[in-house]
Amino acid sequence: MARLAEDFAQGSLNRAQFQEIYAHYQRQRANIERAMYDMPGSDAWRGAVSTGLTSMLRERNAAQVLSYSIYDNSTGLPLASAGEFKIDTGLLVPMLSSFRSATREIFGGGMRSTEIEGGRWLCFVPGRFTTLFVLFSVEPARIQLTLIEDLHRDFETANPSALARGEGVEAARQFVQLWALDRMTI
Repeated sequence: MARLAEDFAQGSLNRAQFQEIYAHYQRQRANIERAMYDMPGSDAWRGAVSTGLTSMLRERNAAQVLSYSIYDNSTGLPLASAGEFKIDTGLLVPMLSSFRSATREIFGGGMRSTEIEGGRWLCFVPGRFTTLFVLFSVEPARIQLTLIEDLHRDFETANPSALARGEGVEAARQFVQLWALDRMTI
């Protein structure tokens, strides 16, 4: 249970994963204690331990990437996307503008994520030239958000000239294809 708390604190688990696994461990612990009390000195408590359920709970509650899209900061237009980005793009452009202004002023910029309708989570990563929007099935673990931020930074680092000239569509499409070929989940 202590290791689970450490994993959560380090960002390798999301809140749902932590809660489900912690509840599972509490039930196992109670069953073990009951078996040890009812039959002291026996190995009956070993039957109270189930194996494999933790991995299943971790997987079942993991955030999955549903879609992602890269927007040009100067025009507010999408450069490329993958998956079904089921968010009204008319809402993203004003969100993009106000987010950039507010975060620079209040937080000094940086990645943000927020829960939206249906329990899904929207993550936006502003960069110098573009902003990456990623839609997750549930709240992502911090380690997933760090990977998203790293991917976006790598994209901008690899393509500064094209992005500065406003010619980032091809670079964005290649980035999306590479990421999609690698995997849709993180």
